[in-house]
Amino acid sequence: MLIQKGFLGHLIINNIFTMLQSKKCENFDDLRVISRDTYSDSRGEFYKIFNLDDLKKFGWDDSVKQINFSQSFKKGTVRGMHMQFSKYAEYKLVTCIKGSIYDVAIDLRKEKKTYLKFFSIQLDNVNKLSLMIPPGFAHGFQVLEEDSQIIYTHSKEYSNEFEGGISPLDPEINVPWPLPVIGLSERDKKLPLAKDFI
Repeated sequence: MLIQKGFLGHLIINNIFTMLQSKKCENFDDLRVISRDTYSDSRGEFYKIFNLDDLKKFGWDDSVKQINFSQSFKKGTVRGMHMQFSKYAEYKLVTCIKGSIYDVAIDLRKEKKTYLKFFSIQLDNVNKLSLMIPPGFAHGFQVLEEDSQIIYTHSKEYSNEFEGGISPLDPEINVPWPLPVIGLSERDKKLPLAKDFI
């Protein structure tokens, strides 16, 4: 049996149901990069995407209400920056299971020193990292490879009434998207700038 070690060095021999590991994201309170061990053999590989008990140790302070799938065909496509408010403010775990994305979370919590700062990370099916995003962040990503696929785990149901976000092209935030931006939806084109965000 072959097990690849996660980036925080956690390894349990002969147990494919190993825990997830967590690393804090610079100065962003509650934002976490999640790594995992991978079990591999001649048939392929196995790894755990989500475990609620593990994530609660990292600050996930809620249940799980939805698991969603997203597929983007063309590299350069940007989706975001989205969030939910009020009683629908949610934790979100973002995992890329095919291809590669440049994943971004913008802190919109006015009481935090990281307000209007962003964190970015590449998520792909090779590094098998996830980003755990707490309530108060807007989230979006750019597709770096054709036909990239993502699984989102959410702590709240989707609410159209309590959904919003900010423009992924906001010059004040100035996210350095790696590729020319394409594929913005009509909804995302109409998202407000940070200075107009309520």
